[in-house]
Amino acid sequence: MSAPAFEPLQGANSSAADSNAVVLAGQRDIRAWQEDLYMDFHRHPELGNQEVRTASIAAKELRSFGFEVLENIGTTGVVGILRNGEGPTVLVRADMDALPVAEETGVDYASKDTAPDDTGTEVPVSHACGHDVHVACLLGAAKLLAAKRPAWQGTFLALFQPAEELADGARTMIDDGLARLIPQPDVALAQHVLAFPSGTLGTRPGAVLSSADSMRITVFGRGSHGSMPQLAVDPVILASSIALRLQTVVSREVPPGEFAVLTIGRMTVGSKSNIISDRAVLELNIRTFDDGIRHLILEAVKRIVTGECIAAGSPQEPEFELYDHYPLTKNDPQVTARVAAAFTDHFGDRAITLDRQSASEDFSDIPNALGVPYTYWGIGGTDPQQYAKAAAAGTVSQDIPANHSPRFAPVIDPTLQTGTAAVVVAALAWLKAPAGGDRGPGHPAGGL
Repeated sequence: MSAPAFEPLQGANSSAADSNAVVLAGQRDIRAWQEDLYMDFHRHPELGNQEVRTASIAAKELRSFGFEVLENIGTTGVVGILRNGEGPTVLVRADMDALPVAEETGVDYASKDTAPDDTGTEVPVSHACGHDVHVACLLGAAKLLAAKRPAWQGTFLALFQPAEELADGARTMIDDGLARLIPQPDVALAQHVLAFPSGTLGTRPGAVLSSADSMRITVFGRGSHGSMPQLAVDPVILASSIALRLQTVVSREVPPGEFAVLTIGRMTVGSKSNIISDRAVLELNIRTFDDGIRHLILEAVKRIVTGECIAAGSPQEPEFELYDHYPLTKNDPQVTARVAAAFTDHFGDRAITLDRQSASEDFSDIPNALGVPYTYWGIGGTDPQQYAKAAAAGTVSQDIPANHSPRFAPVIDPTLQTGTAAVVVAALAWLKAPAGGDRGPGHPAGGL
């Protein structure tokens, strides 16, 4: 993920400033509890659809705050519902899963856990993407809101989602009837910790995270002995030609100025030095910010692969399999403007404009399925002095571990404080009606 531009956002005075002050006054009191909770999550990460322990802790804490709790939605999904009179319904999502990465952070609460992956292989597991931060921040915000109900009105939904890293956690919750299980939200919110200075946070309207598609391509040759290549259609040569030709899709078919990434992450062919195999498998990852560009690339890949197979005399047409699709995360302009203004009012110049990120997320599957607008923002997790030193030296990409790195470990303070406050401030932009009953752009007075 790229570092954001540090351009202050422009906003108006927040109508929920008094509510923010009342609710967030409790942050100091929950700090020790929240930090202990975070470190526990960090020590004990769980892979996608295996988040049994994390989900159980989230459910237990929500019940202790007075939430109605729904469990095992999809696989391990949890939703806490806090009804607090008439008013809007705000959904905030946190993802729970970790990655099959051996942690190298050196923190004293580092993960040493392992778990079976989807093939049954025991692998190291760590929160190398920071989802433990998301869970701890949402639980902190839930606790603060529950303790200060007179300061706001409406319904707060705390949703803890499994398997974001597998690209199917949001969809499994939807497929398991999420829409009929929860009150219909008026708006959906989410955040992610990123590798920029802790204490800052940023959002942007429109496309903020790319769509992503993984594609598995099988091409067919004709096997033979390594000493008799004239009898073969060599899939090594075929796959290599395809790999080289695919590099021209972005450079020669995507219009200049449009964002696109096409990466061949894996190529599998052959079993022994003196055997010419009969097939090769290529696995691609494609990222775009525009559905038209996505379609262009997918069609170009199929055209090039098919053409190379014909040129090689392949005895069988290639096979294409799309999997692990992540939708485009495209922030609603009005929702984003409202949250950005609230952030500016509360955080001042620590609220920034976030660069578009080439990473991808499945959060938007939830609001898209529910038919509600949403916004998604980033919070910094890197020690500010460390980041400033690297920025001054021009070595951010080398010296600052990014998400999915085995060395990625957000600093606890003020990352948790900022992320928790961000959830509260964003939610209260709806849950406490502005003076005079005006509920903001696109919404008439008296209700959403």
